[in-house]
Amino acid sequence: MAIHGRGAQSGSVPIRFGLALRDADGDWLDAREGIDGAGPKLRTTVTEEHPRSILTFNRSPDIPFDRSVNAYRGCEHGCIYCYARPSHAFHDLSPGLDFETKLFAKPDAAKLLRQTLARKSYTPAPIAMGTNTDPYQPIETRYRITRQVLELCLELRHPVTITTKSARVLDDLDLLAELARHHLTAVGVSVTSLDPRLSGLLEPRASSPAKRLDALEQLVAAGVPTHVSVSPIVPAITDQFIEAILASAAERGVRSASWIMLRLPHEVAPLFREWLDTHFPDRAGKVMSIVQQVRGGKDNDAQFFTRMKPQGTWADLTRTRFRIACARHGIGKAQVDLDCTQFRKPSPGGQLDLF
Repeated sequence: MAIHGRGAQSGSVPIRFGLALRDADGDWLDAREGIDGAGPKLRTTVTEEHPRSILTFNRSPDIPFDRSVNAYRGCEHGCIYCYARPSHAFHDLSPGLDFETKLFAKPDAAKLLRQTLARKSYTPAPIAMGTNTDPYQPIETRYRITRQVLELCLELRHPVTITTKSARVLDDLDLLAELARHHLTAVGVSVTSLDPRLSGLLEPRASSPAKRLDALEQLVAAGVPTHVSVSPIVPAITDQFIEAILASAAERGVRSASWIMLRLPHEVAPLFREWLDTHFPDRAGKVMSIVQQVRGGKDNDAQFFTRMKPQGTWADLTRTRFRIACARHGIGKAQVDLDCTQFRKPSPGGQLDLF
C-alpha cells in the first residue's frame, strides 16, 4: 500500500553503516487496520542544530561551484530520486522516510557565515544554496534561514546562487531582485514534469509544476537571471515532458536550461526501485533497464564527469531532443558571471567594532 504524501515507501533499505532495521512481522499484518485501526500518520519533526561552521567547500571537478551553504538537513519535499538521501545514513537515520520526516535546521547559519566571510584568508566566490537539500522546503516559512543568508549576502555584496523546486523562492523576490541589480545572484528552478499527479508522486511536497513555472515568470520579470533545470529526467516516466517544459519556460522569458539524467547513488537505488514497484509496476523493469543502459550496466555511475554524462543510445536521443527543443525556443546554456569584486569584508565583531 502506498504511503500517501511521502516519496519513500519505507525506511527499510540496506544501510551502509550498519543501522538496525525494524520490520513489522506476524499474521496480524494483513488485518491490522480492521483490528487496531489505521496507524498513526507520519509527522514531520525539526531539530535545531548548532554547528561550528556553515560554509562547505568541495573539490569536485565536474560541478560549477566550490562552496555551498545548506541551511537544513533532510528535506520535506520527499523527492524519491534525491541524491542527498544517503547523507541521513551518516547520522543513523534512514535515507527513506527519516530523510523527509526527521529534519534539521541551522538557525545560526547567517551568523556563522558572517564569521567565515570576516576571515583575512577568505576570498569571495559564488556561494551555492540548494546543492544538498532545498533552501525553500516548507520549514523555511517558519525559520527564514535562507532569507537571513540572502540578507547577509546583499549587505556584504557577496554573490550567491539558488537552486530550488519551490515557489517559496518568491517570498524573497525583493532580495533576489536587489541582488540581481548588483549582478550578485542567479536562480535555477527544477521542473520535472507538467503533470501535477505525477509530480505529486515523485516530489510529494514540492510546489506543483504550474507554481514553479509561475515562479520562473515572476523571477524573469523582476530581472533575476533565471534558469530552468529539467532534472532529473526519469526514463520512460518524465522524458515525455522535455519539449513541453522547455516551451513553457521559454513562453515565460527563460533563456537558459539544462538537464540531468536520473542518478541513484547508494540507498537511493533500492528506495527508487521500491517506489517503482508501488506506483509503476507495469514499467518498473523497463525504467531500470534504461537506467542501467546509460550507466554502464549499473544502477549508478559515481565517477567524476561520467556521472553527469550518461552514455548510450537512449542518452544520445535525450541529448538530441533537448538540444533541438532549446534551439527551437531560443534557449541557451546558463552563462551568468556573478561579480565578486564588490565584496566588502565584515568587521570581525567584538570590541574592534568600537574603533
